[in-house]
Amino acid sequence: MSPSFSSRMHRGLLASTALLLAPLGCATSSQAGAARDEAALRTDAPPRVKPKWGLVIHGGAGVISRENLTPEREAAMRAALTEALQAGHAVLAKGGRSMDAVTAAIRVMEDSPYFNAGKGAVFNHDGVNELDAAVMDGKTRMAGAVAGVHHIQNPIDLARLVMEKSPHVMMVGDGAEAFARSQGMPLVDAKYFFTEERWQGLQRALEQEKAKQAPPAEQGQPSTQGLSPATPAQPVTPAQPPASAQPPAPQPVTPAQPQPGSSLTPGVDPITGDHKFGTVGAVALDMDGNLAAGTSTGGMTNKRFGRVGDAPIIGAGTYADERCAVSATGHGEFFIRYTVARDICARVEYQDLPLPEAASYVVNDVLVKAGGEGGVIAMDRQGHVAMPFNSSGMYRGYISEDGTPTVAIFQQP
Repeated sequence: MSPSFSSRMHRGLLASTALLLAPLGCATSSQAGAARDEAALRTDAPPRVKPKWGLVIHGGAGVISRENLTPEREAAMRAALTEALQAGHAVLAKGGRSMDAVTAAIRVMEDSPYFNAGKGAVFNHDGVNELDAAVMDGKTRMAGAVAGVHHIQNPIDLARLVMEKSPHVMMVGDGAEAFARSQGMPLVDAKYFFTEERWQGLQRALEQEKAKQAPPAEQGQPSTQGLSPATPAQPVTPAQPPASAQPPAPQPVTPAQPQPGSSLTPGVDPITGDHKFGTVGAVALDMDGNLAAGTSTGGMTNKRFGRVGDAPIIGAGTYADERCAVSATGHGEFFIRYTVARDICARVEYQDLPLPEAASYVVNDVLVKAGGEGGVIAMDRQGHVAMPFNSSGMYRGYISEDGTPTVAIFQQP
């Protein structure tokens, strides 16, 4: 085993969380409180009380550094995660269904500009927001998904409509939006999704892409690779952005060229500078012992050609059955190839592995060996929770029947 692989495995195993939902601490923006929450989400100690129901969420994984995350922004993101947990808890506390709790929690994160889903979605190469989402009901194995939609404020709700109001599992693009209209769901102007932070993230990605594609310097001539070009890269135009933010038109793309590798890298947060795979997700166990899972995303910054990741793919980024429910976040191509969500639940079903062990093995062994980065949140019907990730951080949290939310971001407290 190479030293680098051993180091990555060690980091990943440190990040693996195996616990039962229990009152382990209160989410707070104070340094001491945050440290307690980080420690709580890494403990393997048995809980004092076995829960009857609970909710687990994530807000994306990736390179998330303390140095780049200001206290103000960290506090705001922790507050948004706490609000999402409380929204789901309110449903479960009244005896509501796990599916209702999942969608309630995800809607909060879709409405926040801090997460790459809904309002905070990143821009694709053409300056357009493309949204994907999926839900799955563990009791019935019913599922619904949408991909490549542009005018749906809460894609998680449309995914649920596909599950409950159609004979299909997945709808995409214009067809999915036509279905939304047929069900009375209003469409929003594309300007709703415009945020300056995400727009600057695209500009940065376009500049990096242009630098990588620059032709090599002729012999005897100095190279300008990686330097700012004399003429700045022309930014692309988002779908109906605010007039004050209207940029020039893009340079044409040669259709015969393959998709650049930069299109499949994490989005760069223009505020923190971190590289994060932006996705939000939730899994829940209700009072009746039924599980549900949901995931929503804006995809990857600068993606091209209608690229769709794992979030709306049942069995890859979203999955639930009567034993296990999973929502994933990470480099979607790897999660699709290795059917990560279903693989975890299959190991629980066929190998009789405890959920934490199954989730940790897939994330910290299978994915690491393949070169895939990211993490998952998962629950089983006994209330066990797993939150393994092989990156430096993952926005995550849980809440049990006592109503005490616990949130964490980093690997270490």
